[in-house]
Amino acid sequence: MSSKPKGKNDDAWEKLFLKYDILNHIDTQGQFFISADQIREYREPRLMAKFDHHINLPQIFSSNGLSILPVSRGDYVISHFDAYKKFDVGNPVITRTSIPAHLQSLDASNIPSEAISINCALAAGILSDFLGEEELTATVSGRMSSGFFDFNIQNKNKGFLTNVNVNNSQIEIDAAFEGISSLALLEAKRDISEDFLVRQLYYPYRVWSSRVTKQVRPVFLVFSNGIFSLYEYAFKDPLVYNSLELVQQKNYSIEDTVISLNDIEEVLSNCTNVSEPDIPFPQADSFKRVVNLCELIFGSPMTRDQVTEEYAFDIRQTNYYTDACRYLGLLEKYRDNNTVTYRLTDRGNKTMALPYRQRQLEFCRCILEHKAFRETFILYLRSGNAPAKNDVVQIMKQSNLYHVDGESTYYRRSSTLVSWLNWMLDLVED
Repeated sequence: MSSKPKGKNDDAWEKLFLKYDILNHIDTQGQFFISADQIREYREPRLMAKFDHHINLPQIFSSNGLSILPVSRGDYVISHFDAYKKFDVGNPVITRTSIPAHLQSLDASNIPSEAISINCALAAGILSDFLGEEELTATVSGRMSSGFFDFNIQNKNKGFLTNVNVNNSQIEIDAAFEGISSLALLEAKRDISEDFLVRQLYYPYRVWSSRVTKQVRPVFLVFSNGIFSLYEYAFKDPLVYNSLELVQQKNYSIEDTVISLNDIEEVLSNCTNVSEPDIPFPQADSFKRVVNLCELIFGSPMTRDQVTEEYAFDIRQTNYYTDACRYLGLLEKYRDNNTVTYRLTDRGNKTMALPYRQRQLEFCRCILEHKAFRETFILYLRSGNAPAKNDVVQIMKQSNLYHVDGESTYYRRSSTLVSWLNWMLDLVED
C-alpha cells in the first residue's frame, strides 16, 4: 500500500473492497460490478466514483492498478483498465486574438468559469481558427443518456483488451459546436493536470458518432492564467477506448502576453528583499500549478479536502502547493470549524485581478523578493545557463531558509527553485 496520507475516499473504498471481496473477484473474474447503492453505504457515489485524473484515484485503486468506469445510470465496473492518458507536450507558441469590441459582457481579465471560457473562445474566433470552420453553431450540451454501445479497453496487467458494455450511462458535454463539415465536442477545464480520464472524451464521441454523419471531433479546452490551450484528439479505432491520438494543439490569448527579459530584469532591480517566512521552502516544481491553484481559490475559499478532491492532487501535493502559495504571500491558511481552509491574501487577490502581463510580472516579483531565488537568478543571468545544482544549494544554505536542514532536502528543494526560474524565463518572447 502507498504511504501517502489517506483521504475520505480512501477509507470508504477500503471498507467496500473488504466487504465485497473486490480484489478476489477481480483476480478470478477480471472485473467487479458495483452499484451506486452499494457505494452509498459509505459515501455519496458522486464523490466516490469521479476521478478525472489518475492521481485522484483512492490508494487501493492506484496500488493495485485499478480504475473505475460507469456502465449504466447506477452501475460501475472496476478492473485493471488503462483509463487515463497523459497530456501531450504542448506547443509553446501563443496566438493573440481579441473579443469583439461591441461585446461588453465578456471581460478578458475576468473569466471565472469553464462556461465563460468557452463563450470567450467562441467570441474571439479561437474555436473557428482551431477547428478550421468559419461558421459554428452551439448545439448540444449538458447531461444526457449514452444509449447502448460497447467498446474494448486495454487491460494494464494482462496486456489484452477487455470488452465493456455501456447501457444508458449518464454523460455530460460541456459544449458542442457544429460547422459545415464537423461536430466538435468540448470538455473544458480550469485546472492543470498531467493526464485526463479518456472516458470524458470517449463516451460523448461514441454517442454522437452514431447520431450524425459528420466527423465528430473530441476537443479538450484548458483555460488557465489567461491562456486557452486546445487539444484535438481522434480515435484511430472507434471501438477501442485507448486508440486516441493527438491531432493538433494550439494556445491562444485574448490579452497582451508580450514580456521581455528587460521587463523581468526591471522587476529584479526594483523588488523589495523580504525576510524568509516561517513556512517550508517550496517543494512544488510546477509554477503553472501554483498560479492555477490561486486561480481556483480566487474569490472563494476552499478547504484542504476541496482542494484535494477538485484539483489533480493527492493530500501531500495539496500541502506542498498551498505552502508554496503561502510562502509567496499569496495564500493564507486558517481554521473554520476546525477545518483547514485556504483563502487568498490581499496581495493574492490584487495579483489575480491584474491583466495577464502585469500578473506574470507580479508573480516574478513575489519570487524574486526571496534571497535564494534572487541570487540564483542573478547567477543565471550572468552565466546565460542554468546554474549547477551545487551552486544553487550553496546559495540556499546562505539564505536562512526555514526548516531546511539535511543535505538531501536542500538538493530536493533546489529543483523547485530552478523550475520556478525557468518558468519566469519561459515568459520571455524572443
